[in-house]
Amino acid sequence: MPPTLASLVQHSALKLTVRAGEDRLDVPVRWAHVSELADPVPYMEGGELLLITALKLDAEDPEAMRRYVKRLAGAGVVGLGFAVGVNYEEIPTALVDAARDEGLPLLEVPRRTPFLAISKAVSAAIAADQYRSVTAGFAAQRELTRQALTDGPEGLLAALASQLDGWAALYDASGAVAAAAPEWAVRRAARITADVERLRDRPAPASSVVGGPGTPDDDDRVELHSLGTGRRPRATLAVGTASALGTAQRYAVQSAIALLTLTSERSRSLHAAEQRIGASVLRMLLAGEPEHARTVAGDLYGGLLDAPFRVLVAETVAVPSVRIPVAAPARVPSAAALAAAAGTNGDPLGALTDIVESAAARSGEAVLVVPEGERLVVLAADGGAAVAACGEYATALEAARTGERTNAGHEDEPVVGVSAPVGPIAAAAAYKQAEQALSVARRRGRLCVEHEQLASGSVLPLLADDAVKAFAGGLLGPLYEHDATGRGDLVASLRAWLSRHGQWDAAAADLGVHRHTLRYRMRRVEEILGRSLDDPDARMELWLALKATSAEH
Repeated sequence: MPPTLASLVQHSALKLTVRAGEDRLDVPVRWAHVSELADPVPYMEGGELLLITALKLDAEDPEAMRRYVKRLAGAGVVGLGFAVGVNYEEIPTALVDAARDEGLPLLEVPRRTPFLAISKAVSAAIAADQYRSVTAGFAAQRELTRQALTDGPEGLLAALASQLDGWAALYDASGAVAAAAPEWAVRRAARITADVERLRDRPAPASSVVGGPGTPDDDDRVELHSLGTGRRPRATLAVGTASALGTAQRYAVQSAIALLTLTSERSRSLHAAEQRIGASVLRMLLAGEPEHARTVAGDLYGGLLDAPFRVLVAETVAVPSVRIPVAAPARVPSAAALAAAAGTNGDPLGALTDIVESAAARSGEAVLVVPEGERLVVLAADGGAAVAACGEYATALEAARTGERTNAGHEDEPVVGVSAPVGPIAAAAAYKQAEQALSVARRRGRLCVEHEQLASGSVLPLLADDAVKAFAGGLLGPLYEHDATGRGDLVASLRAWLSRHGQWDAAAADLGVHRHTLRYRMRRVEEILGRSLDDPDARMELWLALKATSAEH
């Protein structure tokens, strides 16, 4: 502990006597300062024990002493030492009363105790406290290092929380709580994820303080520290304590930051090597060589290649930027905002990578992520957290599209195609499924499409493609022009006849006309289009064309 007025009073060599402020002797003393100025306040920083002989003070004037003591207390002076036997044989009553009224500790310094002795005692106590703090900091560093090596980040956080007598939490690259200690701290850490996101917008290293006494969230004081060596933070450390950190605690936190940074920041060469291995494993799977892929992968991807997995293929598309209305019930992030939140500087595929890898890490599942030119290919466990996180990311971006679009610019959004669950032997087929789903997602303006949705759904939504609409408009255009002149209703007659599979009576009944009238109209359709309705291909094309143009006519 730093020196206090109480420790100075108990110092046997100083012989100090308390004359006022007996209940405030536990206040730390930052320094001992001698000043005979009538107003030393401009030269005070706060926390000092001021030593005087009242050489230039009228210490017997009650009003002057009240003003003097009040200014000292307002400047943060923690105590006043008065030397007797120099200018005054004893401390004047006016000064004693003023100190007692203001609650400022007043110490009587005997003539045989020089001010220098008090200054030396304070300086020695401060040096001893700093030495204890440094020693404790080194001990904390050794313990944190041991825990990091034996139990990983979880053990390190537990040791740090114990040393701080508080709690500690680690957030992953997506801003989610990855680990916390003690266990109850998970809830507390989740309440400040918005503050973590704001910190991650700043280049690493960065820090901020949340809560603490005098704030709306005054149950504890939380320090946030971003972890990383580059512009993009890889993780964030939060520590919560009841009060500001002391010197030894500060050493412990800085040691934890260094160790967690080493843990979270893999070397570029190692990361590049892992990416090359992943690309090789993917190529072998797509070439139909799962056993070779398993041999190369080893334990790197756990049991990913031994259980059903899905293949995700992602690309980026440019869409108009989104402006969320002021009256919107909630703030919906854009793709750029979500990418920035993931620490990827506006790169949606980079954001998707971080989100998928973070979700897999939190759930303890393996995932294979391979950048492939302008694409991103992911192999993830079927039903796992990584696939779910990808869907949630796409859903959040879809929600952003409900905002008001502007023509001010465009931003990139990821488009993802997801295969059906397969085993390693069918990886090539799954890759094609994912590509097909990706193609459909682009045509439909969707951000994520699963292959099962294509297999179990309808072909009719595919007719929304602009090329199909153009073909349908060109095919049926002459019929629509004919009907526009008021010379018949050939389009409606054709639709009714096709929907009844060429049954004349049923189709005529639907239209409310005689079957001979319907036969005449169908002959006119054949004449105008130059196609025979006996041709099944012609009937199929006409039916799909009617479906493709039904929303426009």
